[in-house]
Amino acid sequence: MIDQAEIYVKAGDGGRGAISFRREKYVPRGGPDGGDGGRGGSVVLTADRSVSTLAFFRRKRRFLATNGGNGAGAKKHGANGEDIIVRVPLGTVAQRKKDSGLEPVADLSRDGQSVVVVRGGRGGRGNARFATSVHQAPRMAERGEAGEEATLMLDLKLLADIGLVGFPNAGKSTLLRAISAAHPKVAAYPFTTLEPVLGVAEVGRRSFVVADIPGLIEGAHRGAGLGHDFLRHIERTRVLVHLVDGTSPEPERTVAQLNSELELFNEALALKPQVLAVNKIDIEDVRARIGKLREALARAGAPVHFISAATGEGVPELMRATAALLAAEEAHAPSPEPEYKVFRPQPRARLSVAPADGGFVVTGRGIERMVAMADLGNPEARAWLWRQLRRLGVTKALERAGAKPSDRIRIGSTELEWE
Repeated sequence: MIDQAEIYVKAGDGGRGAISFRREKYVPRGGPDGGDGGRGGSVVLTADRSVSTLAFFRRKRRFLATNGGNGAGAKKHGANGEDIIVRVPLGTVAQRKKDSGLEPVADLSRDGQSVVVVRGGRGGRGNARFATSVHQAPRMAERGEAGEEATLMLDLKLLADIGLVGFPNAGKSTLLRAISAAHPKVAAYPFTTLEPVLGVAEVGRRSFVVADIPGLIEGAHRGAGLGHDFLRHIERTRVLVHLVDGTSPEPERTVAQLNSELELFNEALALKPQVLAVNKIDIEDVRARIGKLREALARAGAPVHFISAATGEGVPELMRATAALLAAEEAHAPSPEPEYKVFRPQPRARLSVAPADGGFVVTGRGIERMVAMADLGNPEARAWLWRQLRRLGVTKALERAGAKPSDRIRIGSTELEWE
């Protein structure tokens, strides 16, 4: 199972606005009619039940949405770029890589759940949008805004009701074969299972998903063996079935050691309901020790069942007890609240000016976007931009900071000379 992937996503850039004037017979001095550019396409992650692993991302790691079309004359707007839908398995956690670390983006746990991870750039305005009663023939238009881009870490955590945990060779795969139609590999050596396997078990009219988590070893919480790769799959399960090898000389120590590994990895794992199942009672030596094993495990604080995954003895009783524990857990779980569209107005980005590298840096989301979209190679557009900066109080803020004409001003990724 491929359960981790790193991908690069890039939204489309917005299209350029057009500079155009109406030119028709018998219409002298036609006004500006340049259309706006189209918005760039976005990249959307969608949880899809039909996708089971992240294997697809081994072959394709870059997802680039299309750019918006450029505007044209006769007030024709450019076409919007097409969004890209990236389908991922249920249980996928997406995080954005940043210099400071990983930033959570989304936890996609429901079929059809979607999130826009990078948004397409806004299309530039055509010259028809800049016409005023004073300035009736503008010869300027905006460039399209650059689309967002990001590197994402995708992490798949299995969604299962029951998690089978235990140390290597305890018989978890054999038990999963006995209770479901899953066919994990079974062999008489440790670490036969190298990746989680899901199966569907039925008890009466109730069915639930069971995950066979590969065997853990001491130090798994530190990543020993493939500890982190396996332990994170347990986080989504509701109930744990801890399978103990009945041939173990100290089963109580085995139970305590595994519970310690779970708690050290994530304290919440230690709080999950747990059932103990001692396996391999079909072996005479183990059957003869059932009384001592029951006494030794009584202090574990979880119900104990004695089973043989190979012959099926005791397995129905174990599954009925586990199903009852799962039902009780679900009954006490808080019911999901209905989803409503919540609008949270964001405060306007505050303008700030600070000296840096022999010049000044101006920050402010709206101002940075306006400068990035301005066509600074066009003298008329450059003059318009400085008028807007004065109107927005940028020039006064620069004066208060000690800036003078001809000083270098950096706004976003653009450098200007103060005029």
